[in-house]
Order: sequence, then structure tokens, then C-alpha cells
Amino acid sequence: MPALPLALDDIRVLDLAGEPGMYCGKLLAELGADVVKIEPPGGDPARHIEPFFHDEVDPDKSLYFFGLNSSKRSITLDIATADGQALFKRLLPTADVVVETFPPGYLESIGLGYDTLSQIKPDIIHCSITGFGQWGPHSHYQAPDIVAIAMSGMMYLAGFPGEAPDRPYGNQTNYCASIQATTGILMALLHRDATGEGQQVEVSMQEALLLNQETAVPYWDIRKDLRGRVGNERRLPGIGVYECQDGYAMLMVGVPGFGSPWPELMRWMADEGKAEDLLEERWKNLFAQLDMRLIAEIYFGTDAELVETWVPRLSHIDEVLVRFVKDYTKEHLYEEGQRRGLLVAPVNTPQDVVANPQLNHRRWFTPAEHHELATTITYAGPPYRFGETPWRIHRPPRIGEHNQEIYCGELGLSQEQLAALTDAGII
Repeated sequence: MPALPLALDDIRVLDLAGEPGMYCGKLLAELGADVVKIEPPGGDPARHIEPFFHDEVDPDKSLYFFGLNSSKRSITLDIATADGQALFKRLLPTADVVVETFPPGYLESIGLGYDTLSQIKPDIIHCSITGFGQWGPHSHYQAPDIVAIAMSGMMYLAGFPGEAPDRPYGNQTNYCASIQATTGILMALLHRDATGEGQQVEVSMQEALLLNQETAVPYWDIRKDLRGRVGNERRLPGIGVYECQDGYAMLMVGVPGFGSPWPELMRWMADEGKAEDLLEERWKNLFAQLDMRLIAEIYFGTDAELVETWVPRLSHIDEVLVRFVKDYTKEHLYEEGQRRGLLVAPVNTPQDVVANPQLNHRRWFTPAEHHELATTITYAGPPYRFGETPWRIHRPPRIGEHNQEIYCGELGLSQEQLAALTDAGII
């Protein structure tokens, strides 16, 4: 049976992106695009980020770099030099997309801005990922992850009540910006296929992260109320993280429209002989008063008077629930919760994720051969699956691994020219 085609197997991407855009190139590559990562001579700085394979500090063994650059090819090129710019312009006609994360105006200053590139290849799609976009009063400000997280408003919601805001785990900015960039590129490719027109795609990291606030911005816009940090504080019983026998479980019980209501949890606790006094009429009457508006006001702390009135009344219910949950494993709580239609989920550790039966049944974790390391490394699997155009993954490239293949095989440089450019620090 012939292999199925890949969704982007006719697309080439010239990937000039640093950390904020590396995931974008990876997503395109694993949809089938030929993503050529253009690194400075000596390799991308991200190659020096730990952890390293077997703790051997080596730019070709960074597991961080591996995870964000699988399925790409690599060439080295100093585009700040005249010779480097000339070589980039020779590569451009072979490409459909350029992805970059330079400060606004930098590529223009070295003669590689969109206006110049579009003269060489009119249907080129040029995607830029920057902290605050290409224009505006903050456009030239620096924006590492922590700055974009703070400026987007997302940090204000992260952390614990009564404490300073906190930085969410992981480089959320880079992933969110890359996902938005990938979406924009795919739409621009559709437009190009329909009209023959290339265009610029521009992503602001600050704007990409605004989506992570869910309803917090319109909540202020409409009501002038600020959503507060919740952390692991449980203002409502059955909504939050609870300690269990082997870790933690997340419960969301009693929210209208989300799974079974509180009476079902009460039945579960009663079946196990652990409802204590919660089957009494006074507690049933109390829960009957909790509608969606009141739950939101208490949970998000937007009405201090309601919080002060209701939280003490609900504390006894929470204490009984704490004792109940602590008697079971998170897997038992999850499975029984599913059976009863209750929103109960295990708070998985990385170890739990690797052992997860659902992910393993679907073969989500994907091995990739690393011949140069004489081993196979398991990678995170696809964020989507297609029936007709499958996803694929292969190991990330070594520094400049494809210099010979692209410079000599495609651009026609001689071995002597390649050696001279390498000696000059251009390649």
C-alpha cells in the first residue's frame, strides 16, 4: 500500500526563529514541510540549554533543543554578513515561508526585510514573532517569556491569594506565540494557493497570551471586577485540588452545566459510608442556593462580602470531602467519578503521564532513532491526527548537518567555496 501524502509535503520553510518560534517550525515540519533551520555558525544558542543527553554538555545533545526542533534540517549561515545575505537570497526562491523572531526593523536594516524578499519571490509568506508586534510604543522593548507573561495580564491570575503574582510553569509565551504563528501561516498558504499572493504574518507574544485569560478581560470590561488569584485555595467545596492516597485529584462538582451535581457526590459518599452528616436537610438546602452567578462570585472572589459570608458556611462540607478523597487513589477517584458523571481528574505527574494507559494505547509517545547517539529517544506525540495526511517525526538535526546537501547539492557551491565560506565564519 503506498504511503499517504503529508499535508505540507510541497512546502519549504526557512526557519530563522529563536526560542519564541521554534515550536512553530516543528509543527510545520511534522505536518510534512521541509523546514530548514538556519543557525548561526556554531549553532543556535538554544543548543546550550539543559538538560543534556546523559548529562553530557554538548550543543548537539541538548534535550531542550531536541524537543523543539525535531523533524527539521539544519544549515549554518551568518546573515549579518554580505555573503550570508547573498546566500539567503539565493535560497529564498526555493521557499514558501520564512519564520523569524528578530526585533522589528532588524531584517530591514540588513536588506532582508519583507519588501526586499517579496521582490525576489512575490508569493513568499513572511512570519514574524515579536514581543509586542511590529509597531506601537512597546514594539522595540525586550520580551523574554516572563515579560510577555506579565504584560499580557496572565501573571496577575497565576499564584495564590494574598501573595504576589507568579510565573506559570514552562515557557508559555513561546508555545502560544508559535501556535498562533502556525495558524496564521496555514491561512496565508491557503490564501496564496487561491490568489497567488504572498503576505506578512505578524504575531505579538503579548497578544497571543491574552487568550489565556479566558473571561478575565471581558469580566473587567463589562463589570469592572478584577478576577483574583485562586491558587489551590478552595472557596467552594468540590471545586479545587484535593489530596488523595497517592497524590492529588482535581474536582469540579456542583457547577451548573458541568457534569453531575452535588447530590451525586453525596450518593457516592453515602454508598461508601462516608457522608457523615451531609445528608441532613440543612446541607441540601444550602447547595440548592448555589447558582452559577453565586458560584462565580465566590470562586473568583469578586464580591468580598459574599466570600466572607459563604466560605465559613461551606467549610464543614469541605472538611468532610477532604477526609473522603484522602482514602482513595487518584485512579480510583477518576474511574468512579467517570462512572457517576462527576468531574474528577487525577493530577498527573510527569511519571503518571508517561505511564498513562490512554496515551499508550494510542501510541502517542513516539520514538525517533538517533543514529549518531546509537539510541532511540521518545518524543511527545502529535497535537493532532489526520486520517489522510499523517503526522511524522524524526530526530532533530546536528549543527549544520545539511550544509553540504543544500549549499552544494542545491545551490551548486563547490567544495572549495563551501570550505572557504566556513573558514571565513559565514557558514
